[in-house]
Amino acid sequence: MAQQHGENLKQAMDTLRAHKLRSFLTVFGVVLGVSVIMLVAALITGFDQQVQENIKQYGADTAFISRFDQGPHGGGRRPKEERERKPLTLEDGEAIQQLCPAVKDLTVFVTWWEQPHTVRTRAGSVSAIDFRGVQANFGQVYANASTLEGRFITEVDNVHREKVVMLGENAAPVLFPEGSPVGKDVMIDGSAFRVIGVVEKPKGMFGQDDEDRRVLIPYNTFRKIYPGAYENSFRLQAYPNMLDQAVDQATEVLRRRRNVPYDGKNSFSIQTSQQIVDQFHSILGMVALATFVLSGIGLLIGGVGVMNIMLVSVTERTREIGVRKAIGARRGDITWQFLLEAMALTGVGGVLALILVNGLVLLVRVSLKWPGSVPVWAAMTGIVVSISVGLVFGVWPAIKAAKLDPVEALRYE
Repeated sequence: MAQQHGENLKQAMDTLRAHKLRSFLTVFGVVLGVSVIMLVAALITGFDQQVQENIKQYGADTAFISRFDQGPHGGGRRPKEERERKPLTLEDGEAIQQLCPAVKDLTVFVTWWEQPHTVRTRAGSVSAIDFRGVQANFGQVYANASTLEGRFITEVDNVHREKVVMLGENAAPVLFPEGSPVGKDVMIDGSAFRVIGVVEKPKGMFGQDDEDRRVLIPYNTFRKIYPGAYENSFRLQAYPNMLDQAVDQATEVLRRRRNVPYDGKNSFSIQTSQQIVDQFHSILGMVALATFVLSGIGLLIGGVGVMNIMLVSVTERTREIGVRKAIGARRGDITWQFLLEAMALTGVGGVLALILVNGLVLLVRVSLKWPGSVPVWAAMTGIVVSISVGLVFGVWPAIKAAKLDPVEALRYE
């Protein structure tokens, strides 16, 4: 039996080689549909790995506290309720630190997002910077604020409102292409600052975001130079395995300080790393569902094409079928001959799709320094799906060939 199937498969491959162009056009829809499945799986796997890497950069057991709700919000203006919320204050952060036993540490930083900021030297300038006033413990709570060169901002710098600055790893060489920036001066929005260190670029960054434009100055210095700045945000670090308790305690403190009614909605947002991952997975799930539906349409079109070409093949080879039956071939032999031909046809399409997708993924990895790859399960699923399409849509042509009357088939011209 296995030998018979081997002969049928060899004959099927000979037929495909004899009609290369027709075979390729027939399986184009299968190639397209399977490629989408594999490509989406590779993108999801790569982005998930990237998000996990980014989350690690924030530090373990941490949560971000902001006046605004985090996550996607449609790209338009925020709801009126969010815009009318009171800003968080430095005192709010200090209260959380003092009143929440599960909170190990908390850092407050301030931004002024209404005004664009630019840092410049004689050698160059960097705009659209991530400009923040930070406390001395910012580097301990944020795992992605490691010092690459020089030193970090200290409590003394903050208390005395020193005009010192730390530059992001990508900003420093633009401003000081000749060498180390430590000890040199820069101008930020017209004010002179002395560079004391360089912040290491987070390892999770990639693509167009692969630029560390952070510019950090002491919190009190920021408030002195920009007295109108009011947008405080916090990142808290909980004791190991106590993040949920820390979040509950911080929520209770902030609700009490901000006079939120018992049944009222929080006028602030607390988001943990796991919540970010869950949101990301939810978005990816919807995208994957939509693309799988589209790939299903491609597979359906490809399957119909395979069925049509196999019906044409049955008609073209009617006399050959009659000869095979005349010398003893059974219905099952004819059925398997055409089923294997259809499965071989779509299986080749699956292999082509795998080669195509791996090439695209490799191109993206090289150009964007992205860690994605086609998972083994996605490759196997793609091949199995492509062969299954041939099996399903090859049944009718195979049965039609098997039912041909040998006498009538031999008379066919």
